[in-house]
Amino acid sequence: MKKKNKILLGLASLTLVAALVGCGTNEDKGSQGKAINENKIVVGVTSGPHEQIAEVAAKVAKESGLEVELKTFSDYVLPNTSLAEGDLDVNSYQHKPFLDAFNKDHKTDLVPVGKTILTPMGIYSDKYKSLDEVPDGATFGLPNDPTNGARALFVLQEAGIIKLKEGADLTASIRDVEENKKNFKFIELEAAQIPKQLSEVDVAAINTNFALDAGIDPKKDSILLESTNSPYVNYIAVRAENEDDPAIKKFVEAYQSDEVRKFIEEEFKGSIIPSW
Repeated sequence: MKKKNKILLGLASLTLVAALVGCGTNEDKGSQGKAINENKIVVGVTSGPHEQIAEVAAKVAKESGLEVELKTFSDYVLPNTSLAEGDLDVNSYQHKPFLDAFNKDHKTDLVPVGKTILTPMGIYSDKYKSLDEVPDGATFGLPNDPTNGARALFVLQEAGIIKLKEGADLTASIRDVEENKKNFKFIELEAAQIPKQLSEVDVAAINTNFALDAGIDPKKDSILLESTNSPYVNYIAVRAENEDDPAIKKFVEAYQSDEVRKFIEEEFKGSIIPSW
């Protein structure tokens, strides 16, 4: 009888362990390839415009029964890392070239599910009021991450200041500069720090979110602004297995609403452009 009781106790223990494992899988379903919560999602954004716009989108989403919790980040890597690891359900802060590069470098499978905004990259100077005034051999502050560095080079190429080698793509670097009409001396700097270092160079390329954080108005203060014909439109991103989830579709609809468009146009007055 004692032996039989031990066997029954062992079976009961195994059943309990199985139940606990099952519960754990349920709790982590977002990172295990299962549908995320239909009524609440966690969205990662970077501070500044992406956060402001997402706050409005969250209010719109709430009206359709979706609760949105925002988590704010101060860099470009953690929002994707957190999404891939399941700490976030969605993020909204990046353009596709950056997303593609992140997936390649980190072997992740994050996908874009909806366009958001274009934050035109600007060229700025504390010393000169136009590109024509910038002298030959001037120092140029260039973002040191591959995607935004390339973006700045394409802005200069579109303006006829430089020419990149034939076939140069969205990962172009200063090594791809074939012609340099002003003989710019490119100095690669951390993108977030360039506004603080603007006085140390003659001219520099600054991402709009960092410009706004530093009190710089892209439309008024830039000496050159990226055109709207740009591949650097920003996207809402999710894990590939969740791209068709109802909650994701509901959030995209809320973001791409008339209320959000109106907020962007009134708040940023052309410095940031709705792209849907």
